[in-house]
Amino acid sequence: MAGITAYGAYVPLFRLGKQTEGWTAAVEKAIAGFDEDSLTMAVAAGINCLKGIDRQAVDGLFFASTTSPYTEKQASTTVATACDLREDILTADFTNSLRAGSIALRAALDAVKSGSARQILVTTAEMRPAQPRSEFEPVFGDGAAALLVSDSGVIAEVEDSYTFSRDITDVYRGESDPYVRSWEDRFVVTEGYLKQLPEAVSTLMAKKGLTPQDFARAVFYAPEGRRHREMARALGFDEKTQVQQGFFNVMGNTGAAFAPMLLCAALEQASAGERILLANYGNGADAFILTVTPEIEKAKDRRGVQFHLDSKRVLDNYQTYLRWRELLDLAPAARRPPLPVPSASAMYRELDQNIRLHGVKCRHCGTPQYPIQRVCTICRTKDDFEDYSFADKGATLFTYAMDYLGPTLDPPLVVSVIDFDGGGRLLCLMTDRDIDKISMGLPLEMTFRRLYVVEGIHNYYWKCMPIRG
Repeated sequence: MAGITAYGAYVPLFRLGKQTEGWTAAVEKAIAGFDEDSLTMAVAAGINCLKGIDRQAVDGLFFASTTSPYTEKQASTTVATACDLREDILTADFTNSLRAGSIALRAALDAVKSGSARQILVTTAEMRPAQPRSEFEPVFGDGAAALLVSDSGVIAEVEDSYTFSRDITDVYRGESDPYVRSWEDRFVVTEGYLKQLPEAVSTLMAKKGLTPQDFARAVFYAPEGRRHREMARALGFDEKTQVQQGFFNVMGNTGAAFAPMLLCAALEQASAGERILLANYGNGADAFILTVTPEIEKAKDRRGVQFHLDSKRVLDNYQTYLRWRELLDLAPAARRPPLPVPSASAMYRELDQNIRLHGVKCRHCGTPQYPIQRVCTICRTKDDFEDYSFADKGATLFTYAMDYLGPTLDPPLVVSVIDFDGGGRLLCLMTDRDIDKISMGLPLEMTFRRLYVVEGIHNYYWKCMPIRG
């Protein structure tokens, strides 16, 4: 039976919280860094999900988000490339709905059941824009989840599912809207969320002859904490013992990624034989019944939701957040020439080197090298290399310099020379760093980030960062 084979999640390092000067909300929420977006977070979740799994055996990648960096260009192809998957796979973007993640999950299950694919990686990530000081700002959080769907090695079998669509204009964002909008709250809740999600759940449980008592855990979408508790009572689940925590006060509502992230959190604590209900809402509703298998114990070594929630850094001031989101127009530290428009032809030509972070390894002396060479820097052998991936290798800091006048939203630029475990050296930028804790020999890992955006072209590359944990 088709189901979930592995899971992974990603919550950004940074938070807005009580220690943040100028942040007036009583809650803490996760915010993406200045060089992150929904695509880079999907890559992080996907890599966490694929730990110990043969990436060449993955036959497809789906990307679900209402905040894709592009309106017209597949983001899933970039995510698949950065995750180092094959080119001859199925890629698809699912968008324009808070149900995009669960719709993508259903499509992946259908593809596996039909035999058109053996394994599909479903990634979903969100970075929803909220107007400063609005009712949505303390509610929305940023994050991502990834679920590998297959019919072998399954950790959670999907027994059955039910879905329906119903048009309603409740929470929305138009093409020219910079922020999420909402209709009157009573209408949004009573005619939308509180009516449609229970309809999907009750229909599915009636179909299977099940009651709330048959489930160990209920995982479902909610716009905020109060409605989450209200929905638990409406569905007949015990909030304390059966309902998956919503993390509203420590992470926030991550939109299309929210229900999949809560499912990852539930799987982190699940035991074999338990039954899980997954329900999602948005212009209709989706409901799934999953049964956890003994294989679950083999999948608990990944970075999940709780790992990322425990690893955090609260911003010192709210102004930094506004600057990162480019909602505050501040003069740069120094006048610099404008950033160049990324060359589409160069980006295409150097795809393996820049997006996959592939270098070469000399067949003669075994030295890994980056960027891709024709002549070995050690033994001088010519054109005798094999492909070599650096993205999954650990590293240590060899040396670094700080540029306080560089073109960045988070000064200073930390320009680093790093040595990879197993050999190889790279010049790159360091992100998610505390400048007071940088020192030679610092353990590092690689992370896929956005360098800059010019004329609508998103220029992505790999940076190093201190090992998170």
